[in-house]
Amino acid sequence: MTPAVLAGMVGAAVVGLGLYGLIVDPQPLRKLLAFNLIGSGVFLIFGIVARRGAAAGFEFDPVPQAMVITGIVVAFAASALAVALILRLSETSGRVTLDPDVWTKPDDKGEKGDGQ
Repeated sequence: MTPAVLAGMVGAAVVGLGLYGLIVDPQPLRKLLAFNLIGSGVFLIFGIVARRGAAAGFEFDPVPQAMVITGIVVAFAASALAVALILRLSETSGRVTLDPDVWTKPDDKGEKGDGQ
């Protein structure tokens, strides 16, 4: 088994683990982490496919590397936005889960007692 095949199998396993976490867990932060796992696995697989093409004697193409780097930057920005939205969800609703059957009472820290 060559290192490229092993890395491709690891990438597929990371994507599978991310899909499992995305489907099973109702907590938004864990869903975000699972989604980032899927993205990391896809980046790894894409990088391995581009590497194997270069190893097969094709001309060097920097486009796949540029796409992976751009994807990493976009994934980081999307993760930051998602964390901000999760924090806002927990502030407004008092829940830290997307499961409608689980409801936690919000804290009274932010409420004023004089009706304002």
